[in-house]
Amino acid sequence: MFIIDGRQSPFFQPISRRSCLKSCLYGLGGLTLGGLLRAEAAAGVKSSRKAVINIHLDGGPPHQDMIDLKPDAPAEIRGEFGRIQTKIPAYSICELLPQLAARADKIAFIRSLVGSASAHDAFQVQSGYDEKDLKPIGGRPAMGSVVSLLQGSTADESPAFVDLMQGRPLVRNSARPGFLGQAYKPFRPDLSAMFARKLEPGMVKELEARGMDHAIQLTLPEGLSADRVFRRDQLRSTMASLQHGINQASSGDSMDAFNQQALQMLTSGRFAKAMDLSHEDPAVLARYTMKNSEKHVPVGTSDGAEATKKFLLARRLVEAGVRAVSLSLSDFDTHSDNFPRMRRVLPILDHGLSMLLDDLHQRELIDDVSIVVWGEFGRTPKIASKTGGRDHWPRVGMALLAGGGMKVGQVIGSTGKDAGAAASRPVHVQEVFATLYHNLGIDPEMTILDDPTGRPQPLFSNIKPVAELL
Repeated sequence: MFIIDGRQSPFFQPISRRSCLKSCLYGLGGLTLGGLLRAEAAAGVKSSRKAVINIHLDGGPPHQDMIDLKPDAPAEIRGEFGRIQTKIPAYSICELLPQLAARADKIAFIRSLVGSASAHDAFQVQSGYDEKDLKPIGGRPAMGSVVSLLQGSTADESPAFVDLMQGRPLVRNSARPGFLGQAYKPFRPDLSAMFARKLEPGMVKELEARGMDHAIQLTLPEGLSADRVFRRDQLRSTMASLQHGINQASSGDSMDAFNQQALQMLTSGRFAKAMDLSHEDPAVLARYTMKNSEKHVPVGTSDGAEATKKFLLARRLVEAGVRAVSLSLSDFDTHSDNFPRMRRVLPILDHGLSMLLDDLHQRELIDDVSIVVWGEFGRTPKIASKTGGRDHWPRVGMALLAGGGMKVGQVIGSTGKDAGAAASRPVHVQEVFATLYHNLGIDPEMTILDDPTGRPQPLFSNIKPVAELL
């Protein structure tokens, strides 16, 4: 079942004139999907097997409660969690991450991430920049949009960039194309029927204020029958009868290859199948399913145990040809009840990410697919006595990296006694992006994008990939 404008639609209904028009003309911010594909082709395209899965820990993960524990610090800093030894000698992480500890040889742990813009959304960890950068001309593009421009192809059966983020990063449109324009917006399926994520009251109004330009995309309209769509002769016949109403100067036979591909993306082929978890091997689906899931019932805006399957969905999309997938896990915004919240959400991260790593290794995809796990910023060293929470702390944070042919099984950087600042090897957010671009075969310094004013914009200036990972 797919969704458009928040309404569920079964496949088993006859196609209507209105539904077919909406399927063909439902725009990405006013641009039809066919027009989007045409614009991509005009920009020049390439092909690549490489991909990135960008996992956003929505709210800002408490690094000192996850991968940078301070057991010798005072109680108001070290917190409640014990340590568990990893496969990396003399390195321990939170006891709530035992599966990741057992796979630490497959992960690079960055404990000294710096350069946070201190913005409460996912834009910086989608682009590497503050959203104010180049804002007068549209702002910087998300990495997925850049990948769509440079490595997407109109011959692909799947979109190059898919945004699966929910909650805060969805409302604030974190995965946006910036000055590249609407042709490189991500495709944004509605996951609400698969993974519930309640919005904060203020964000409900914020999302409503954005209007249809920020609507969920790449979904089938109400009443569109997949069975009929698969029968191309009937579909083209229907389109021919509608074309006069769309453009009196043309006929159904003149529908170009871009619109045909748009319909294929929306209604059939690898992408639609990848989005449907019922097509997954039951044994694999069972591995991604958490045991004792009743202990991880969502509270407030947090994700529940089903969220482990977001990681499976990301793998399926990569296999279907998607080059950049972004997903989110909520809620790490722990101003209050930091430790009860982490007891609910960290096991979900532990299980979902561990199964994804295993899956990519077993399918021999691990060298082609880069994974990054991070959030907006870190959390305060000292626990608030009244709320039991940790507040925003942009001075230092964390990131996990895996796959992509990187040198993993290592710890990069350190913080001081209270985990409040980088003590050694600070790693800038942009260095991580430079590494991810490098893994995709894109030179982050030599690649130049023309902005709307005609000025050349390098992806990054004077920023190198993280040398320890290459």
